[in-house]
Amino acid sequence: MLAISVFGTVEAQITQTIRGKVVDSESNFPLIGVNIVVLGTDPMIGAVTDINGDYRLNNVPIGRHSIEFSYIGYKDVLLNDVIVTSGKEVILNVKMEETVTKLEEVVIVGKKSGDALNEMAVLSAREFSVYETEKYAGSRGEPARMARNYAGVLASDDSRNDIVIRGNTPTGVLWKLEGINIPNPNHFAIPGTGGGPVTILNNKFLSNSDFFTGAFPAEYANGIAGVFDLKMRNGNNEKYEGSVQFGFLGTELMAEGPINKKKGSSFLAMYRYSTVSIFKKLGIDLGTTSEPVYQDGAFRFNFPLKKGGNIALFGIGGKSNAPIVLSTQLDTSLTELYGSNDRDQYFGSRTGIVGLSYTKAINPKTFVKAVFSASQERVTANHDKIVRHTEGAKYVVDTLINILDYVFRDNKYSAYFSINKKYSRRLSMKAGLNFDMYDSKYIDSVRVVYLEEDNVTLDSITPWRKRWDGTGKPMLIQPYVQLKFKASDKLTLTGGLTSLFYTMSKNSYSPIEPRLGLSYQINKKQKINFATGLHSQILAPYLYYYDKNDVAPYKDKLEPYNKDLKLMKSLHLVAGYERFIGKNIRFKAETYYQYLYDLPVELHPSSYSLINSGTGFSRFFPDTLTSKGTGRNYGLDLTLEKAFSNGYFFMTSGSIFDSKYRGSDDTLRNTSFNGRFAANLLFGKEFKIGYKQTLNIGFKVSWTGGQRYGIIDKEESQKEQEIVYADTHFNDYQFKDYFRADLKIAWKLNTSRFTHEIALDVANLLNTKNVLRYSYAPGRENPILEEYQLGRLPIFYYRFDF
Repeated sequence: MLAISVFGTVEAQITQTIRGKVVDSESNFPLIGVNIVVLGTDPMIGAVTDINGDYRLNNVPIGRHSIEFSYIGYKDVLLNDVIVTSGKEVILNVKMEETVTKLEEVVIVGKKSGDALNEMAVLSAREFSVYETEKYAGSRGEPARMARNYAGVLASDDSRNDIVIRGNTPTGVLWKLEGINIPNPNHFAIPGTGGGPVTILNNKFLSNSDFFTGAFPAEYANGIAGVFDLKMRNGNNEKYEGSVQFGFLGTELMAEGPINKKKGSSFLAMYRYSTVSIFKKLGIDLGTTSEPVYQDGAFRFNFPLKKGGNIALFGIGGKSNAPIVLSTQLDTSLTELYGSNDRDQYFGSRTGIVGLSYTKAINPKTFVKAVFSASQERVTANHDKIVRHTEGAKYVVDTLINILDYVFRDNKYSAYFSINKKYSRRLSMKAGLNFDMYDSKYIDSVRVVYLEEDNVTLDSITPWRKRWDGTGKPMLIQPYVQLKFKASDKLTLTGGLTSLFYTMSKNSYSPIEPRLGLSYQINKKQKINFATGLHSQILAPYLYYYDKNDVAPYKDKLEPYNKDLKLMKSLHLVAGYERFIGKNIRFKAETYYQYLYDLPVELHPSSYSLINSGTGFSRFFPDTLTSKGTGRNYGLDLTLEKAFSNGYFFMTSGSIFDSKYRGSDDTLRNTSFNGRFAANLLFGKEFKIGYKQTLNIGFKVSWTGGQRYGIIDKEESQKEQEIVYADTHFNDYQFKDYFRADLKIAWKLNTSRFTHEIALDVANLLNTKNVLRYSYAPGRENPILEEYQLGRLPIFYYRFDF
């Protein structure tokens, strides 16, 4: 006996509980008597939902499982790749769709992992799980970086998590949380951009959510490219659990558990503080001289009410600071990925969202949801111009001159209301209202330093001038209604209408935006889909208040001249085909066309269009704009994906596309995001080491078209001390193709009560030099530099779940 205990030749089986709730997909009403089975277990493990739709599967062995939900009159639901560990219970809440015809009349094809949660979506939509944000090499636990693996989605550059969907600007992506529109959820978020270097969103507090890449339902407005519709999960309402994680991206603490076990209330709270500076001191190249500091957190308190209602108080927030000090940099060969090479920059950002939600299934046919929230997005910056010369291969600083100060602050008060009504097995409706009221303040002052022709000697400094000094309280109002009609269990039709009204001016509205969708199940393995819709979006709010104010004598009172712009608009057409190959392999093809119009372009003839903005670490400063620009995107997206089975998974995705626009000079040009093609190959293999341990190895290879650029106007670049492209050749050229390989290795140990995980995610494993852009570095013999994207970057973490 002692020998057996010591050497572990006999081990007690480690098990865990899987539990949750099953509801009707259209009314959210609990379903009683649903059969749940853990496939492949012997003896078979199963359960049946009770009067509240709750179920519990006890003594489920640790590992990966497939779970099937079946119910008479409803389509089956099959969830693959459910990971069970010893450190945490698995809570799976499932929605099931009612069938139209009797079971014996037709082969019913049910919901599978990856199908969108939103019942009105027929294509260009995908559900993603928390596990998927960690599953793929290079994803770093972030929804946006994870989405880059999907067909039609590209990265803007390695230093940020902006995403380019089908050639569109990253600012065209709408972010929603619990139904409300939220600000850019990233640290170091520059106003008017769609991403940042590090996300505020932590996958530990997210539930399964939806991601859309086009022609999305009427519920979604104020986005012309795509949508992240995020959901927060509730804390465990039966037992206390926690998680501690230390790694490259920060030290994290999370706790959850019941508040009142009898009433089913629960809490969830987490906090993270950055540890990037520790790894930077170890010599890891981050592409910057800065040691960024950030912290973020989230909470959710959930309170079930009598008679089926539910109230939840939730919040997320983050704060970040990044001093980029180049005046102490002596080596002339170094470049700065996150800032400009001619200045010291001190940047800070703060984002916070607090909300209160109420949900209730009024009866088996009706479900209502109301959410109220307040948010703030605040950004500050201070720039000091570096005047310096070179002696040999070293910089010598002559002086520092303060040239820029700004504070941008957007408070927003939001409300969301929706009602789901199921009229019959065939017909259902969802209607609602999104409302945002802004309280904004923008202050910005700048002055210009001019150098002599030698590009070194100080010539003159202009007086300070204001570019922003404004406040505003506009409102954004979006009512919508959408219907779903199931003509049969094979044919589903969806349709909806929405409107978008922005009270900035009489021109900033879109009275009618129709959305249509069709899905036809050819047989149990094949399906075709079609969707179309008109979509509109406001500009980044600060752009409406800009005044160039560059004619001396400078005015004390600014007069913003872009307030009367129209909403940007885009018409989407998408057709898709889907086929299952065996049980675990899915092939998807989607072809699309998008026509964009009412895009902001300059009043005088030029190549400028706002559609090329939205990424990087600089704001954009438009001249007088008019809503007369156009654009078009078309392409083909292909995906071949194998769900995890037999110890491995793979996904390959590819896109061929073309993205063009017309500025006010009416010349058809490449957009800044027209890479023309993209391809990804992902593979993952799990090795079992005994009963308690697993080793996962995954890799990703990405190959895309290079970044766009034009002919550099050297005289104007010297005058402005930054890269200026010749207007007539904007985006005519393309850097060499982008190539990157990522590798992730993760080891996991399950004990009787705890789970340990150690992982190493190496981005750009081969240290490939991918060109990002040209930059200007005054003081060098040749001030025009070729900047590269991130080199090899190892991202490590250790996690302890209990």
